Amino acid sequence: MGIDPARLEMLTALNRKVLWLSSWTIHHANHVRPNADGLKVGGHQASSASLANIMSALYFSVLRPQDRVAVKPHASPVFHAIQYLFGHQTRDKLENFRGYKGAQSYPSRTKDTDDVDFSTGSVGLGVAQTLFSSLVQDYVKAHGWMKDRPEGRMIALVGDAEMDEGNIFEALLEGWKQSLRNTWWVVDYNRQSLDAVVREGLWAKFESMFRNFGWDVVIVKYGKLMLEAFAEPGGEALRRWIDNCPNQMYAALCFQGGAAFRKHLQDDIGDQGPVSQLIDRRSDEELLALMSNLGGHDMASMIEAFEAIDHDRPVCFIAYTIKGVGLPMQGHKDNHAGLMTVAQMEKWRAAQSIRPGHEWDKFEGLAQDPAKLEAFLAAAPFNAEGRRRLTAPEIEVPHELAFKPSAQMSTQQGFGLILNELARGDSALASRIVTTSPDVTVSTNLGAWVNRRGLFAKAENHDLFRQEKIPSAFTWEFSPKGQHIELGIAEMNLFIMLSALGLSHSINGERLLPVGTLYDPFIERGLDALNYACYQDARFMVAATPSGITLAPEGGAHQSIATPLIGMAQDGLASFEPAFVDELAAIMRWGFGHMQREGGQGEEGGGSVYLRLSTRTIEQPQRPMSAVLGHEITEGAYWLRKPGPNCDIVIAYTGAVAPESIEAVGFIGESHRDVGLLAITSADRLHAGWTAARKLRRERRGVQYLSHIENLLAPLSRDCGIVTVIDGHPAALGWLGSVRGNRVEALGVEHFGQTGTIGDLYRHHGLDANAIIDAAEAVTVGAPIRHRKMAV
Repeated sequence: MGIDPARLEMLTALNRKVLWLSSWTIHHANHVRPNADGLKVGGHQASSASLANIMSALYFSVLRPQDRVAVKPHASPVFHAIQYLFGHQTRDKLENFRGYKGAQSYPSRTKDTDDVDFSTGSVGLGVAQTLFSSLVQDYVKAHGWMKDRPEGRMIALVGDAEMDEGNIFEALLEGWKQSLRNTWWVVDYNRQSLDAVVREGLWAKFESMFRNFGWDVVIVKYGKLMLEAFAEPGGEALRRWIDNCPNQMYAALCFQGGAAFRKHLQDDIGDQGPVSQLIDRRSDEELLALMSNLGGHDMASMIEAFEAIDHDRPVCFIAYTIKGVGLPMQGHKDNHAGLMTVAQMEKWRAAQSIRPGHEWDKFEGLAQDPAKLEAFLAAAPFNAEGRRRLTAPEIEVPHELAFKPSAQMSTQQGFGLILNELARGDSALASRIVTTSPDVTVSTNLGAWVNRRGLFAKAENHDLFRQEKIPSAFTWEFSPKGQHIELGIAEMNLFIMLSALGLSHSINGERLLPVGTLYDPFIERGLDALNYACYQDARFMVAATPSGITLAPEGGAHQSIATPLIGMAQDGLASFEPAFVDELAAIMRWGFGHMQREGGQGEEGGGSVYLRLSTRTIEQPQRPMSAVLGHEITEGAYWLRKPGPNCDIVIAYTGAVAPESIEAVGFIGESHRDVGLLAITSADRLHAGWTAARKLRRERRGVQYLSHIENLLAPLSRDCGIVTVIDGHPAALGWLGSVRGNRVEALGVEHFGQTGTIGDLYRHHGLDANAIIDAAEAVTVGAPIRHRKMAV
């Protein structure tokens, strides 16, 4: 059964308009709008054109309000054009495409004002995001939170060259493990990448790979003109020629035109009667229209392919397209960043019946009744509910998070104990926490939480060891009500999963509080996905442990150095490194609130949380957690030992090096009784607050607002020296001297670690008490430090 002709007419007309608007948007940005830099801003006219028909078919006919789409980055102009026709994008932002506050180069949830579901731009990550978002939808449904809201399909529009990205294959494997549903990936198979033409036969590799992972594969290769021609006498010979034509040759002929196609067809096929007549019956223009009528550019073919899916299994559509179809550079291998010239655009404008000065008119150049077009757009299922970004109420966080204290503990142990205590209760907070880890659940102290809350799976799967009465500390019971998602060893998958979980309030209308764990050095493995998650403003907590050279026996491969700097530099992520478990409890309580705070990223808004934890067991302070202390901990620092009136030395430490810092202060205090000991729980929060205060004072002259670190250091004289100590790169704390102009000796780790004891490695890297005392001597102008720890 074919598509209704009246519907096809409207869709074809709207697609024509989308192609014009997207191309004009790019042209306007490069040739009409003045650019003070004198630079072309680009815009990917060819990449946009190859997806226009597919996206028009989806948005104007196939998609429902609950469906979510990750748009191929270079198809951003097409997306904005579609949203403009729907009334969700403004002309001024299109005119300012790629300009300040204009429509974004790549679709962005946080920076675009139209209805972006998933940010794209870092190639491949938006694709994987749809897979994990589908898994999150299953999680929300299994826990009974979908209410009457229907399930949506998570759809990615994928470039064939984008499929080279490794994280896509990691995601495919995880999707197979988790019984993926409701996911469509539409591969724009134009057989061109940025620099080259895609290898022959790649479609067959795609087909085999997807089928192996349990996906259905739908190949949309031929348009209706082609299929009609194949039905004519000689049509099978034409089909064989098309199927056997190398990618480079087909692309080149599409660029050269109908006459070039005719010559190659005649040379390759020869005079074979019916097929020669088939070719001869068509003019050069008609022959080019036939040969460029690949499935991805044929509205009826794409609609039929999409609407034939009547199940929830994952589907990969391989849609054959021509990069730049319909434009002067179609098929040319250099067309990736190609732009039509002014003369070419004027010629195309005339062909599209667009009057000068009416380029932005919604239905300019279309023969259809504008009222009927408006009615068709209003009736499009996708547009039925207007904007589709959902909200969810905040989950109440208790005034404090309890844990069972011990005299000696590590922060990693404390993290597990805090979650275990939450798991014991029935609070709303506990019910909305979902944990996930890339095969390091037990070694990052999530075991107790999982024992109490279970692992998530769509079907129950009981622990065989338990059934066989084999003793084990862990019970691995899978069920639809479980609250831990166990992943394979792939940190990219972890962060994309956290991104999907952390957007559930917006995508599914139900808030989740995701907590992920991994080893600290392997943050760098998943850094692109972490950055992507933060860019989308996904909300999650990641506990990275163990960290630093303090993980002494494991050696340099597992000892992180740069992660404190990553925590400081990553936008949308509040980074903490507590030394004591009571600090960690205060930080986690604050973090669960921060993850839900609206208002966007930055000092006043919310964001995600990074906890850099340690396996080192250290003595815990016995003290009440007052409101003031809790506030200072979450602001980033507090005085563990307040400096006296004549202080000339301050030791400022963070994390696991607390015992060495305390010990050093004890020795220094024998000759410098006013020495101060500053416990830094978040270099990130301190630095962000300091820079924000300085900016505020610059912008509002006369305002005397001081940041938290400025208030803490205010009692110190300029002559007071500061020694900073961190099991990480020293630059993370070395900036403290700039706050008030104090001399600083920054101790830390700048080179790969090695195996040994903590004592061995602290001495080797200059983090032990003696090294701290030596650094203090270098910055003090007071009396010599007479006492020091004897070398072991």
